[in-house]
Amino acid sequence: MPPTQPVAPPSPAPRRNELALRIASALVMAPLAIAVAWYGSWPFVLFWGIASLGVLWEWTGLVAPGERRALIGAGGVALVLSSAFAHIELYDRAAILVVMGALAAAAFAPGERRAWAAAGVVYAGTIGLAPVLLRAELSLGFAAVMLLFAVVWATDIVAYFVGRAVGGPKLWPRVSPKKTWSGALGGTAGAIAAALAVAYAVGLTDRVWIALVALLLSVLSQLGDLFESAMKRRFGAKDSSGLIPGHGGLMDRLDGFVAAALGAALLGIARGGIDAVAPSLLVW
Repeated sequence: MPPTQPVAPPSPAPRRNELALRIASALVMAPLAIAVAWYGSWPFVLFWGIASLGVLWEWTGLVAPGERRALIGAGGVALVLSSAFAHIELYDRAAILVVMGALAAAAFAPGERRAWAAAGVVYAGTIGLAPVLLRAELSLGFAAVMLLFAVVWATDIVAYFVGRAVGGPKLWPRVSPKKTWSGALGGTAGAIAAALAVAYAVGLTDRVWIALVALLLSVLSQLGDLFESAMKRRFGAKDSSGLIPGHGGLMDRLDGFVAAALGAALLGIARGGIDAVAPSLLVW
């Protein structure tokens, strides 16, 4: 019998390469998102409208690839028109168009996938509408979007590094085996710190309220991440697509953002109505 050769441990190079790609992609995407948010107006609406179409393309590829063209045709037209109405601040009609697109997509989908097809249009429509609602108010719209960015990005980044450094019990191992409770708590703490930094930078004085908002949005962001992980597992996919190097697809990057953006928009609407979403979110 030949002597048994020791098995070499797996090389950490692929993990380092993936992290390098993630950082490089983030260095391109984050400044672009911030610049468009600062400018606002139609470039901001266009930016998130394109993102919503990209997410719809990925979603349909997961849930009903055979009917992808029909689903994108039905839902995509609704999303484009919804963004156009959002730009002229007809938000009720924009929301109605998303619902109509969802119903149309369901009609084209296979029977067992109709609910998933309809949900995809609503999910994508949320990405196209919620950030626009936050940005619409002139005095605090940019601050609201920056706070949302800070919370979502800090949650993701701090959770990743704390989870790797501390480890411990898994958050939901059946759905996302790498996520830990330590990472979730660290991400939430990082989100609160990032939100308070934004509040200080833009002169917001209701720091306790901002911390509570950041706590809520960080939890929603992590729930959105878990939802997308569960969905990918349900349909047997590792990534939503390979569109973004090191990150997967748009859904893989926006999973937490869409949940947090929706929560922020609904909270602002509940407190101050559709015309004062940002001030109601940021000022007690």
